[in-house]
Amino acid sequence: MDKTTVIGIIAGLAALIGGFLWEGGQISGLWEKTAALIVFGGTIAAVVVSFPGKRLRNIPSALKMAFRRNPTDAQKLIDDIVAMSNIARREGVLALEGHAQKHENGYLRDGMMMVVDGTDPELIKQMLELEMDGVEEKHDGYAKIFEAAGGYAPTMGIIGTVMGLIHVLSNLSDPSALGPSIAVAFTATLYGVATANVIYLPIASKIKSRSEGEIRLMEMMEYGILSVQAGENPQIVRKKLGSFLLAEDSLQPLKMVPDAKRGMIHETQK
Repeated sequence: MDKTTVIGIIAGLAALIGGFLWEGGQISGLWEKTAALIVFGGTIAAVVVSFPGKRLRNIPSALKMAFRRNPTDAQKLIDDIVAMSNIARREGVLALEGHAQKHENGYLRDGMMMVVDGTDPELIKQMLELEMDGVEEKHDGYAKIFEAAGGYAPTMGIIGTVMGLIHVLSNLSDPSALGPSIAVAFTATLYGVATANVIYLPIASKIKSRSEGEIRLMEMMEYGILSVQAGENPQIVRKKLGSFLLAEDSLQPLKMVPDAKRGMIHETQK
């Protein structure tokens, strides 16, 4: 499990509740079952209406992506690609078949098998990028569900508050009860805004961040596969793929383009 996601959500909720208690509030004052029903029930209903059932069944996978640590080791992938590059240069690409078939990463395995089969480089590039686009679109769909929830929750909170105020204003016979009743009404707004900004939208951002990292690894593997097919020097392959690790902090993969004399070069070096 990725501790940063859990710690972030817990810390956010703790800061909100702690600030409330610090000002002398009572923890019981933050719980209002009718407000919870309106906000959480309304948000869930709005999300269900917004997306087809097939998309909603991906919510567990989306949560898994947000809360689980990515097991892929980028450095190991580079080592594996460089090892295959050595084999291809010494023994030819056909010798890669046994090594490629056993590799645990399906994207790299399929790409190397296309190299072994003698597939045209442009077709390999096209196939790999189509798969990459599919993964990116799938992850974008995950994030949109939580972004939608983050948009609906504050609105449901306002609706709950308005409904509470309507109830308060319809019962003005006891002026001493106005203050507590209004406070209860505004609890709905608190639920909506807090859950949107501490839970739903941060989870959507984490999914997007994870997606960027996965796409970056896939781009790295794509360049590695094409470099192996082109018969490039293994040390050059290692250096080229290592550029992706240098770009990890910025989450921006280094774009490379074909060059007639120098092979694949960084776009910024042109």
